This record gives sequence, C-alpha cells and structure tokens, in this order.
Amino acid sequence: MFSLFYGLYKYLFKKDEFFVLILGLDNAGKTTYLEAAKTKFTRGYKGLSPNKITTTVGQNVGGITYAGIKLSFWDLGGQEELQPLWEKYYAECHAVIYMVDSADRDRMEESKEAFDRMISSENLTGVPLLVLANKQDIPDCMGVREVKPIFNQSAELIGRRDCMVMPVSALTGAGVDEGIDWLVECIKRNAEVRPPPNHDDT
Repeated sequence: MFSLFYGLYKYLFKKDEFFVLILGLDNAGKTTYLEAAKTKFTRGYKGLSPNKITTTVGQNVGGITYAGIKLSFWDLGGQEELQPLWEKYYAECHAVIYMVDSADRDRMEESKEAFDRMISSENLTGVPLLVLANKQDIPDCMGVREVKPIFNQSAELIGRRDCMVMPVSALTGAGVDEGIDWLVECIKRNAEVRPPPNHDDT
C-alpha cells in the first residue's frame, strides 16, 4: 500500500530536473546572473550582494523551480586555465547559457574563441544555447545588434540547435525572466533527445 501511495505521490509532485551550464569568460557576470535568477524565481530568497561575489575558481550550484520543472545550474569558472574542465559537464547538461561581457570590447574575440571551442564538442550536439549579452546597464556597452553578428559567424558550428542571443543585466535583473522563459521552452521541446535523469523511474 505504501508503495502505491509513494508512486502516486511521485507522479503528482515530483518535478523533472534538468541541468543548465552557465559558461563564459571570467568577469562576464555568470555568478551574478545565477544569483539574479534565484532571487527572481525563489520566494523569500535574497541574493548575494554584488560586492560579495568573487571570481569563481571551481563551480557554484543553484536551482529554481519554474513552469513545472526544476532547473539546476552549474556556474563554472571562466579563467583560461579552467575552461578545459567545462568538457566534463557537457554530456550531462540539457542547456547552456553563455555569458558575454558586452561592456568589454577588448575581450570579445577571446570570448568568441572560447564559445567556438565549447560548441565544437560532440557532447553538446543539439543542446539549446542561450547567449546573453550581459551588462546592458553599463553605458556604451555593445547591444544585441553588435553582439549577435559576432556569434552568428559560428552558424555552422551552432547547427540546427535552438540558439538565441538576448540582452540582460545580471546586476539589475533586467532580461533574466525572458531568457529563462525561452530556455525552459527549448529544454521541454528537446526532452526526447535529452531526457531528465531517471526519467523512466517509477
């Protein structure tokens, strides 16, 4: 009897969990974005103050529940010496958020090169990709009209996967909702190709 009720409970209340990587160069605003997402989508959560956020050396993890699913985020360090570690997470992820510091024109080419190496991995074939032009709150930053053509140069590597470039300010939270909305729809649509872990468990 217990197993019957437990099975019913899982059916009614257990949410599918999907893993999302947050990648990009160091200082692109990945951890600030994660805090903004948790603040927006988790009732009662008060995010870390931006002046307490330091450069990620390993990884930060966090999660939100939205639109009937659970999103678990892995925010990985973006320093050049840490980027080879990204590969270890590709096979298990269901989507990638790639953060671009749109206020740092000097490192845009470096960011594009890291992006190209990332999407060249066979373990990311078909995985939805959200490119966020961050720091839109800073005057004279590059807007989406400038950032998008740079990354569209990699159309052949991007392939037929869902891919979107959107503006965001992780500091103010502007654009966070729209990005998560788009990502969740893509993850759900792609669930047959990349199902959540233990999807077949009863």
